[in-house]
Amino acid sequence: MRRSLRIVIAEDSALLREGLAGILEKAGHEVVAAVADADALLAYTAGRQPDVVITDIRMPPTHTDEGLRAAVAIRAAHPGIAIVLLSAYIAEAYVADLLASTSGGGIGYLLKDRVSHVREFLDNLDRVTAGGTVIDPDVVRHLVARRRNDGPLATLTHREREVLALMAEGYTNPTIAERLVVSEAAVRKHVGNIFAKLDLDPDSDRRVSAVLTYLRGAA
Repeated sequence: MRRSLRIVIAEDSALLREGLAGILEKAGHEVVAAVADADALLAYTAGRQPDVVITDIRMPPTHTDEGLRAAVAIRAAHPGIAIVLLSAYIAEAYVADLLASTSGGGIGYLLKDRVSHVREFLDNLDRVTAGGTVIDPDVVRHLVARRRNDGPLATLTHREREVLALMAEGYTNPTIAERLVVSEAAVRKHVGNIFAKLDLDPDSDRRVSAVLTYLRGAA
């Protein structure tokens, strides 16, 4: 059974805003506010302290990055609030800005088309609010295609990069094993190698740290 979450939605399209609210409420969550601009998002979030904010990136008045900037401000003031950004298309700069402006997990970047896959969307929401980092699979594949070959990621093998890419999409070890047609023990070994090669702090959530290192190196 899913944990019931208190959620603020920010989306200037009334149709998508109401659709999101309906999906979330049907799943047992409480939508404490559904707003159409970044100013209202900031005001309602400060006053109602939700568990998670789901926001479009482009909102009035300029329809550029108001939602992203509001999300960054919310995370700076309230580090415990999870953030899910929605975008109509892949924008590398937005991924880089999100990762550079937030620390730790509890962040997600999903394409709006993903909302139509209701179960997948709700699963991703669960992962983010549990402290994970979930980046849309299409965004990850795009970043992988243009990934730099320098920095700490250069030490990873091809298979280790595949495993790390699937970790970035929010998949668990058993699911990664299924997708790569290998054993869970093999996945655990690859994950251990990734942690060691990236020289991650053993006191941190190394899975989250590995994903953030991967995405920052690719963006």
